[in-house]
Amino acid sequence: MRCPVCKHDETSVVDSRDAKEGEEIRRRRECLKCKQRFTTYERADSVFPWVIKKDGRREEFNPEKIKAGVLRALEKRPVSIHDSEDLVNQVIQALVEKGEKEIPSSMIGEEIMRRLKGLDEVAYVRFASVYRQFRDINDFMSELSSLLTKRS
Repeated sequence: MRCPVCKHDETSVVDSRDAKEGEEIRRRRECLKCKQRFTTYERADSVFPWVIKKDGRREEFNPEKIKAGVLRALEKRPVSIHDSEDLVNQVIQALVEKGEKEIPSSMIGEEIMRRLKGLDEVAYVRFASVYRQFRDINDFMSELSSLLTKRS
């Protein structure tokens, strides 16, 4: 690991700890030349599947798109940042654990909606209205009726 201060190539690990519930390792390092200490994080690379879009195109999986969609749905809702980040991480983890090389975008949308429904019903309806491309108030009312029926 190269020192961020003097760019020397040799450093030693002073301390190692688990971070983010065992998902990462936090290491305190010290440069052997300038003695500057700094922190690094190490985590396993996830092998993300390719996404098959509705029109048949394939594109690289982009976790930021999931995060943006979820945050847009949760905007101005009483849901903590921690809970929204957990939801995003759970969706990503569920998709990676499937072990598929390619997944349809519909699988991603359904996974997000399933988890949003349990977290915040208003955010769920917001996301569903965009994801399912509601064309008019009848589509919207149909989804709300379905939600209310399942709640009872």
